[in-house]
Amino acid sequence: MPELPEVETVRRTLIEGGLVGLSIVSVTVAHPDAVHWPDPARFAREVTGRRFVDVRRRGKFLLFDLDGRTLACHLRMTGRLWLSATTEPELSHTHVVCALSDGRELRFRDVRRFGGFTLLEPDGGMAPSLLARLGPEPDEVSAAAFAAALQRHRRSPVKALLLDQAVVAGLGNIYADEALHRAGVHPARTCGSVSKQEQKVLRSAMRALVRDALRHRGTTFLDFRDGAGEPGAFQAFLRVYGREGLPCRHCGTPIAKRRIAGRGTHFCPRCQPEGE
Repeated sequence: MPELPEVETVRRTLIEGGLVGLSIVSVTVAHPDAVHWPDPARFAREVTGRRFVDVRRRGKFLLFDLDGRTLACHLRMTGRLWLSATTEPELSHTHVVCALSDGRELRFRDVRRFGGFTLLEPDGGMAPSLLARLGPEPDEVSAAAFAAALQRHRRSPVKALLLDQAVVAGLGNIYADEALHRAGVHPARTCGSVSKQEQKVLRSAMRALVRDALRHRGTTFLDFRDGAGEPGAFQAFLRVYGREGLPCRHCGTPIAKRRIAGRGTHFCPRCQPEGE
């Protein structure tokens, strides 16, 4: 699933590609699952003719400010959103196409059909429930708030806390594993066992990790592409995620994988001892 660095990379590349200032000439919805609200016909009517004023991001959501309305998009697991020339062949599973005033198209593709669009009401109504409960992002979470969250969930694995979007918005399975490795904290340790010094190191690791991933335009294993259709490069710098059995880049110990907090979790048994 695209996480904060990938979604932010899409946002930046859409802006760099000149989306802001363009208007939507027409909308084609090829599969109704791609429009979560309202129905596809009304969705097309409501956004046609509107101009893109800004592209924002909150957590893993893209927020398109149109003149008078806001359009939320979540890529979920396999969603892709990019600017395309009309001469480019349309890929399979392309479910929404917005024809733009400069002759290009904004295309949305989603093989598994979990992602899609929600048109927010002018008063903010119909916002996806997850958007409404998002917590601070990694570069915003304060020491006090982070410590309080760890205390509230003191019996839960720290990996579960990092995946909780109400605690830290934007992190997912990849970057939770990577942040914990950078901090030297085992993902199965309980939140209550994380010392104040470890909290400080973990908060710093989350922020540095996001900056590094953005510098390399996100992580691509299979599906992720940015707003220009290009893959990310951060997969070459991952320390644990997807590296089961390979040597730890820090100590050489084979990377282990087990299920923690309901997710496949990668860690180094030496750099992240479970008993501490």
